[in-house]
Amino acid sequence: MDLRIFTEPQQGATYDTLLAVAKATEDLGFDAFFRSDHYLSMGSGDGLPGPTDAWITLAGLARETRRIRLGTLMTAATFRLPGVLAIQVAQVDQMSGGRVELGLGAGWFEQEHQAYGIPFPKEKFARLEEQLAIVTGLWETKPGATFDFHGTHYDLTDSPALPKPAQAKIPVLIGGHGASRTPRLTARYADEFNMPFASIEDSERQFGRVRAAVEAAGRKADDLTYSNALVVCVGKDDQEVARRAAVIGREVDELKENGLAGTPSEVVDKIGRYAEIGAERFYLQVLDLADLDHLELISAQVQAQLS
Repeated sequence: MDLRIFTEPQQGATYDTLLAVAKATEDLGFDAFFRSDHYLSMGSGDGLPGPTDAWITLAGLARETRRIRLGTLMTAATFRLPGVLAIQVAQVDQMSGGRVELGLGAGWFEQEHQAYGIPFPKEKFARLEEQLAIVTGLWETKPGATFDFHGTHYDLTDSPALPKPAQAKIPVLIGGHGASRTPRLTARYADEFNMPFASIEDSERQFGRVRAAVEAAGRKADDLTYSNALVVCVGKDDQEVARRAAVIGREVDELKENGLAGTPSEVVDKIGRYAEIGAERFYLQVLDLADLDHLELISAQVQAQLS
């Protein structure tokens, strides 16, 4: 079972904090460090000291880690022009020696766009589809050839399609709850489908839709990786679970119902139930980035039971 650490730095984290978490992620044997791509905190927190940029962060971590995969859940298609995004991600992949993965979504948080002067178009899904076509098309263009794309939202002519990533193919992640368009885009462009913050029942239903769409597109359903992103809150006993839940402003019962929470044995059991419906990988949403003991406990008593 593949466990990855997933952070939400817009809630308040410096690069140094993220570096400490990424190094712990590597040292403790987790597979990857992922982060959200947001510029505004959510909820009642003040977000201090302010946001960090996802791809600048990952560029730094690319040079300060050696083994773990690095990526986004999810980069917003509204934030960057697709040609620029393709260059950024390819460069970070080179800087990491080929350890980058790109999660790309439509973008949804209107307030952060308003706060930083980022256009928030009404039709976002069609833009996402064109971005996926452009980013993957640029990477796939053979050296010496050029890439053209003429869409409704973006127009590229005679692009040299450079630079190239270090990997022959950067894995692309698509996720979401949509019943039709999301599975269709996943079938066409994705290497992994991620179901964010969903129950076992909802995940099973969506995995089924995606598998059907992948097969309808002429691919094997098992060629994709199927994953879940879930908040994590583990304690060696009930008191420690309650303490960690209080720090992140959540109720234990709610976390147990909607996330991976409880003692190590409880969390291992729930991961097993997700695995029964096809989940192969888990993004553990860690909300208290100062609590590195939490990661140590998960590594020693959850991950160890799943290896």
